[in-house]
Amino acid sequence: MTIGVGDRLPGANLMRMGAEGPEKVALEEILAGRRVVIFGLPGAYTGLCSTAHVPSFIRSMEALRAKGVDEVLCIAVNDPFVMRAWGETTGAAEAGITLLGDPGCEWVSAIGMEFSNPDRGFIRRCKRFALMAADGVVKVWHPEEGTGTCDISGGESMVEAL
Repeated sequence: MTIGVGDRLPGANLMRMGAEGPEKVALEEILAGRRVVIFGLPGAYTGLCSTAHVPSFIRSMEALRAKGVDEVLCIAVNDPFVMRAWGETTGAAEAGITLLGDPGCEWVSAIGMEFSNPDRGFIRRCKRFALMAADGVVKVWHPEEGTGTCDISGGESMVEAL
């Protein structure tokens, strides 16, 4: 079942690179008492993810903060090594976007956003979406309707929705 507005996001241990290497991050701790935007995408270094989705949030960071967003998370089904390198390459980390990996696709699957497209080499990946949660409850939900597009799930659309 796919999540929607009013649903509480499931807990998860996501991954990031810390000072000592890969570390688990409890999503529920990030969300507690805060307004957090999360956007998910098929994978680091993939075409539209690198050329449109992440750049849209980099452009929108100041406007999102002005709307009261405490943190912006980018989640993909990748390991924390790749997510760190991609954050550095795209400028997302410098812009203040937190890049987290869901390497086993557990959280992505729990929110109903898992897909596979073996012809493209995508097995257990994340559909494109954006959401805003307040204290872990979804207030804005923007799942992308089609593949190969980044319209409703982009940073500017989230700013407009807030």
